[in-house]
Amino acid sequence: MNTQHLMPREWRELTELTRGAPLVVERVRVADSGIAIEGGFALPRLAQLTMEDQVFVAAFVRAHGSIKEMEQVFGVSYPTIKTRLNRLAAALDFVEAAPSRPDSPPDVPTGAEIIDALARGELSPEEAIHALEATQSEDPR
Repeated sequence: MNTQHLMPREWRELTELTRGAPLVVERVRVADSGIAIEGGFALPRLAQLTMEDQVFVAAFVRAHGSIKEMEQVFGVSYPTIKTRLNRLAAALDFVEAAPSRPDSPPDVPTGAEIIDALARGELSPEEAIHALEATQSEDPR
């Protein structure tokens, strides 16, 4: 079968066909060039979310992270939005915003690690500010 002339399908259609089963993309074709790449490619974490979760993430970004606006859009309470955000955060692998520098001692936390510790209640806001200021003073820039 010559697949070069098939129309691209919507992502939603693929999600419905697979019913949430894990996928591995084995062939990618660059549109309008005829170049195809074959191999095993894992989907990005966002693409692995359910359609409903993808819609939720897109709405959250469009709302600029406003939970109040999300409450209005989805017609649910603050705790419901927070619970879903926490579940999504746990499901996604995040890139560290401030990777550790090779010249830093291993026990010096990054800014992202400090924020995570604050969120978990391991640091007070004052301790987090102090720790963040310390990481800034170590930055040679």
